Amino acid sequence: MKIGLTYDLKTSIQLRPGGADDEAEEYDPPGTIDALASAVERLGHQAVRLGGGTEFLDKVRINPVDLVLNIAEGRGTYRSREAQIPSVLEMLGIPYSGSDPLTLAVALDKPAAKIMVQSAGVSTPAWVVIQSPEQLPSIARSGLRFPMLVKPSYEGSSKGIRQTSRVANDAELRNAVRQVTSLYRQPALVEEFISGAEVTVGVLGNQPPRVLAVMEVVPRQGRHPDFMYSLEVKRDWEALVRYQSPPELPAACIKDIEDATIAAYQALGCRDLARLDFRIDANHRPYFLEANPLPGMGVYSDMPILAALAGMSYQQLVEQILDAAIQRCGLAQTQHAHHHRL
Repeated sequence: MKIGLTYDLKTSIQLRPGGADDEAEEYDPPGTIDALASAVERLGHQAVRLGGGTEFLDKVRINPVDLVLNIAEGRGTYRSREAQIPSVLEMLGIPYSGSDPLTLAVALDKPAAKIMVQSAGVSTPAWVVIQSPEQLPSIARSGLRFPMLVKPSYEGSSKGIRQTSRVANDAELRNAVRQVTSLYRQPALVEEFISGAEVTVGVLGNQPPRVLAVMEVVPRQGRHPDFMYSLEVKRDWEALVRYQSPPELPAACIKDIEDATIAAYQALGCRDLARLDFRIDANHRPYFLEANPLPGMGVYSDMPILAALAGMSYQQLVEQILDAAIQRCGLAQTQHAHHHRL
């Protein structure tokens, strides 16, 4: 099959003057695209690099493909930016891997995702959305308790989540909200900070979806209930953390995490793959933080690390994602005929 690759490279993004230093964090280095293309070709397909933004628009019309493997994050700071490429693909009638525009838009908008997931009976930390520092008094009225976590409402890749995002008093809260609303030009999500383990879960497939692995992010200097998988930690992960799967948690707790993961995945309408993040409190209760239906596919991203801990190579991970998309889109017959011709 001809598999189109859609992506946004760090090098092709125009950064805003005076913007945040993590503005290009969610975009990919060329090495990720090389790894993806190589995995696709080793599986016997042809990889067609379509890129993102207007380059993608120009290329997709003149390069007919059977299926698109989409990892494009979208352009701009719009909360629906991850839906841009899938929306165009749907308009052109081109099948693609991963979630649809609605799921991608909802999952990137953290408050919207929390509402959807909560409606499926999954716990999430208590929260409020603050449009500007002037609205801070509403937090006192909401009954939220310190410590709290302050983060941008619709960012991925830990953008805007720093060690200073965990606040313990009014002055820190005010500073963090001012920082988020001015630097990221979007509302701040303020939620109660759940002390405990930081866990991320990989999911693959559709009917039914299955948990690939549950992975705990453990600080190298020892477990600490206030540890946060912040941007500083992610940028220096080799020195600061280790990844453990399965986590050092009771079997019943891991089962609860898996159940909550599948419930959230289905409530959000995720397809083919996703990665979901949780905090586990002292009573071993999982709290949903966010879902990433467009998880990083760099060799050192969490999803490939999860796969490796589950005994799956990078190529096998790509194969599973493609297989899920091929089956869901009803392309399995053409795929079979193609193999027959080889």
